[in-house]
Amino acid sequence: MDEEPPSLSTQHNRRNRRSNKIPIEDEIPVNGDNQSQSGSVASSSVAISSVSRPQTAQTIQSTPSNVTSFSQQQHSISTESPLPPIVQRLLGDRSNEKRKNAALEIEALIKSLQEANNSAMITSVISSLSKDFCTSANSNYRKGGLIGLAATAIGLMQNCVLYLDTLLPPVLHCTDDPEARVRYYACEALFNIAKVSRHVILEHFNAIFEGLTKLYADVDMDVKNGANLLDRLIKDIVTEGEAFHVEQFLPLLQNYIRRSNPYIRQLLVGWITLLDSIPDISMIDYLPDFLDGLFNMLSDSNREIRQAADSALSDFLREVSVSTVVEFGPIVAILVSQCHSKERLNRLTAITWLAELIHHPYSGGDALLPFHAQILGAIMYCISDLEVEIRMVAEKINNDLLALVRDTSSSFQLGTLLATLSSELLSKEDVRTKMAALRWINMLMEKRTNDMAEHVEKLLPILLRTLSDPSDAVVLLNLQVLSRISLAHREEMEGAKESEKEEAQFQLVLNAILNLFAADRNLLEIRGSLIIRKLCVLLNAKSVYIRMAEALCHYQVNPADMSLDDTTYAAEAEADRLEFISTMVQTLNLILLTASELSDLRSILATTFVRKEHSSRFSTSRIRLVGAQYGPRVFSKLFHCWCHNPISTFSLCLLAQAYELGYELIQRFSEIDVTVGLLMQVDTLVQLLESPIFVHMRLQLLDVDSPHHAPLLKSLYGLLMLIPQSDAFRSLNDRLTTVCNLRENLGMSQPVLKDGQSPLISKTLLNAGNLLKRFDLVMGQYQAAKEEAAKE
Repeated sequence: MDEEPPSLSTQHNRRNRRSNKIPIEDEIPVNGDNQSQSGSVASSSVAISSVSRPQTAQTIQSTPSNVTSFSQQQHSISTESPLPPIVQRLLGDRSNEKRKNAALEIEALIKSLQEANNSAMITSVISSLSKDFCTSANSNYRKGGLIGLAATAIGLMQNCVLYLDTLLPPVLHCTDDPEARVRYYACEALFNIAKVSRHVILEHFNAIFEGLTKLYADVDMDVKNGANLLDRLIKDIVTEGEAFHVEQFLPLLQNYIRRSNPYIRQLLVGWITLLDSIPDISMIDYLPDFLDGLFNMLSDSNREIRQAADSALSDFLREVSVSTVVEFGPIVAILVSQCHSKERLNRLTAITWLAELIHHPYSGGDALLPFHAQILGAIMYCISDLEVEIRMVAEKINNDLLALVRDTSSSFQLGTLLATLSSELLSKEDVRTKMAALRWINMLMEKRTNDMAEHVEKLLPILLRTLSDPSDAVVLLNLQVLSRISLAHREEMEGAKESEKEEAQFQLVLNAILNLFAADRNLLEIRGSLIIRKLCVLLNAKSVYIRMAEALCHYQVNPADMSLDDTTYAAEAEADRLEFISTMVQTLNLILLTASELSDLRSILATTFVRKEHSSRFSTSRIRLVGAQYGPRVFSKLFHCWCHNPISTFSLCLLAQAYELGYELIQRFSEIDVTVGLLMQVDTLVQLLESPIFVHMRLQLLDVDSPHHAPLLKSLYGLLMLIPQSDAFRSLNDRLTTVCNLRENLGMSQPVLKDGQSPLISKTLLNAGNLLKRFDLVMGQYQAAKEEAAKE
């Protein structure tokens, strides 16, 4: 006879003895401790009733109390059962020993029926144990039924596989029994059935695994220990066999991997790791089905589960890195979700996975192009992480992904990328995130300039809003992006020249910036100088000033913001418009006179009205050439706009050495309301006259024989007369006193002017009369606005 497999209890007790643990006191193996008796019963051909009856009678006589027990349970015994009544009574007895003795009788009966090839009777025995015992309301009967089914499986041995469909359901039903001992016997029965069935039992793997999860998460320690042994046995069977179908197990795995029970999680991690270690099973193919669950285990409160999940994820990452076929879409979606997790380890692990996918050797990065927007969103989130390690990994991945997109020759969607970047700029206050988003937009503008044109109108308001950011670094990088947009072509202008397309885009950006300054005067005051100076560096300073001057000359309030019938509001809007233009001109003029970035533009203006024979005294040959070509146009454009601020207009004339024009302006100042603001501007100008910017003008005060000396001196004296007695007054007065009597001291005569004009002013340049008319016209607008406001 084949050697019978040891029961679950036997292995359990041996394990406990090895670990110096106390075994379960009242448990006796179904067949482990009664080998001789089992053997004698198995070798006997006598019916089970004749074998068991004397022993039963002896038991009844020695234990009179059992008679009462049997009589009380008489109603539970089935007269139609293939099992003898005495065996039925013993199976339902409260004594564990008697139930096991009955199981030995059942084992012997099954063996004899199998030898007789009486499968119908065997099926009847299994049915009786299932219906009469395993579903009984009496827990002792349920225990006896489970022991009987285990004995049946042992009696059947290799033929057990023929009856698995009837053996397993009652046993699995009892895994959810309310009584712990019943659940333990169910676990023991499953162990014995699996032991004799081996790989055939894998056909019922999902049902067994469901029962195993219940036992594994049981509150009773004996049940848990038994489930642990059953788990090992099933794993051994799966490892040895070739009939395991992962695709059938996946729905069950997906269901249980969402559970938060630590014991179930421990069981699942063990199974995932085991299946991944089997050569014939490729768990990478099914990775999206359980990857999210493994990540969720990283936040488990149990340290062992966190370590097991982290180890499993590390193994899968290594496999993914060398796999030739990877389903990126679902994996990326899971990783992006985990990057937004509240748990540090989840975010760090997820961002590390993304780093590996970006550098995947078989995708070349192009396989990730459809998912760049999702990945970028996760990277942007992690760039602002409070954890330094996560932040550093995210910044490195961002640089790598940016380089990958920049260098790729494949096409990709701009809309989704820009939507992600726009969202980050609007929703995040973190400097790192905004800087990263702006670098991306700058790269996209450089790589796909023409395609970006259709997105500019949506992108521009977001970039302008970012100009108000507290960080100077963000503002400067933002201006770099705006400058790149300014230089882009307007492809929608069909039939237009390339220069016209560039000018249109350039003007679009400058107009948008001016509108932003008009809406946010605080931004103009705080960041106006920084923004304009940076634009002059990134773009051509001369072009920036000319375009801004033209835009300001034609600047109007948005008609949608005012009602034509509301004259009061119209008057206020006009006054506000003029005030903004004046403030803007004052800002531009101050930058022009002080910023080092505009030195070339100052040099061009300084040679505007200088004759060729005198120009070498003030500039280099390059500046003289540029000044001769562009100087009159630049001065005219600026003068037309600068007229909105009298002091700025006067300082422009001093800078351009148009002293006669400056003197004419000074004379008109008597018709202008001298406000505190105007006096403050004069005070500032006097201080600037002492700066290196006007060193040429101060030296020209010594040139008393020059025709320009008189108008220059009169202009400065006129300026002196405007300001009250103050530090600025004394400073300018001291300067003028030094040179006022120089001509008389030197004994020089007044030079004669030809045709009523200074020899330093070319007749072919600009018409001073038209310029003065423009000044008078603009000043008239301010006077009219003031009078209209006074009426209201």
